[in-house]
Amino acid sequence: MKIDAATRSIIAHTAPVKPKTFNDMEEAARAMKEQDSRRDSIFRQSMEAQKHAAELLEKKFQEAVKKAKETPDTGKPIRDFDLD
Repeated sequence: MKIDAATRSIIAHTAPVKPKTFNDMEEAARAMKEQDSRRDSIFRQSMEAQKHAAELLEKKFQEAVKKAKETPDTGKPIRDFDLD
């Protein structure tokens, strides 16, 4: 990159050379297979999480109900508007 000192603007620029992602087709095919297996693994984990999502939501709901029963109702909350 060349910059003109007087105008402080770029005069010339050469982009860096990007290295090859893969050296040969076999290495690229191997990487694709690894990516496929990783994607399948993530999908399986997501499916397991969805199977148990209903149970988790039910537990959270029961905990919220329990907390609501333990906390006394103090009536209507005071808003900033009410204090004016």
